Amino acid sequence: MKVAVVTAPEAVELREEPSPKVAPDEVFVEVGACGLCTMERRLFTGEKRFYPVAPGHEVAGRVAEVGSAVADLPGSPRVGDTVTVDLLTRCGTCSACRRGRSALCKRPQGGALSDGTVSFGAGLSEGVVVKATQAYPTGTAPIEHAAMGEPVACVAHSLRLGGLRAGDRVAVIGAGYMGRLHLALARHAGAASVGLIDVSADRLAEARGAGAAWTAVPDEALALGGKQDLVFVTAGAPGALETAVSLCDDGGTVVLYGAFPKELSVGVSPDAIHHHELSIVGAYSHEPEDWRTAAALIASGALAADLDALVTARFGLAEVAEALKLASTTPVYRVLVGGR
Repeated sequence: MKVAVVTAPEAVELREEPSPKVAPDEVFVEVGACGLCTMERRLFTGEKRFYPVAPGHEVAGRVAEVGSAVADLPGSPRVGDTVTVDLLTRCGTCSACRRGRSALCKRPQGGALSDGTVSFGAGLSEGVVVKATQAYPTGTAPIEHAAMGEPVACVAHSLRLGGLRAGDRVAVIGAGYMGRLHLALARHAGAASVGLIDVSADRLAEARGAGAAWTAVPDEALALGGKQDLVFVTAGAPGALETAVSLCDDGGTVVLYGAFPKELSVGVSPDAIHHHELSIVGAYSHEPEDWRTAAALIASGALAADLDALVTARFGLAEVAEALKLASTTPVYRVLVGGR
């Protein structure tokens, strides 16, 4: 079985890996598509130096083998099903997992290939083995949509922690891939309006075409969009938190979804938070509840047009280096690898 391994900046090779054995509670999924996320791009460019490593965590494919303990369970994935795959490991034992906050599982993530190479998902491959509980059927949805299950689950998590309700006024800071998914899911959840904020005129124009009620550069957001009930920050740039807080109406919530530079600190008025009952919430990763939401939305087709618009390019596994180069050097939404 072929697996892509990033060995150095701008260096990736396909290695042969023994076909994995399927435990009684597991399924083997033939990878049909794997999305290239920020992590894969940073590994390829050398911004994140951790080599050799087998990345790829936004995976979907066809179930090819089902373990004996789950083969006949109602609702369990069956051979031939298209599934979106949760590759996060959750120990179920640590304090975070016991509180139901398994997105923050304290056990270190990752695994290893047969030669000891660290695996960060290893979804840039011909197949993956996961617990049956972590393979979510997506019906007849296209494989490109199913491969977006992980980011859609992350956004479902973000909206859930933010407490989005039908009728809320929503702003999203950042009109990239994750910002567009926030736009799609917030609209589907019944937001009264969703505005997008970005510095790119092209991204803002595309957001308007995707249904944004208004768009603005950061300095003009309050004047154009007015006060908001919920502000999602999907691009963790300096100034983003301050802009988000300034947009919040009384009782509003800021959700910090995008990663910020670790060394960045900002000043926010405690008195303003107190007197206006503002909330600032962090949203990181996903949990099983969010996967159920994501898989159901993808299977329903409710997000089909939105997801179609976010597929920038598709490559076969043999073209993984070309795919990583495109994703690392060109403004894209999602580049998908596999299945050809």
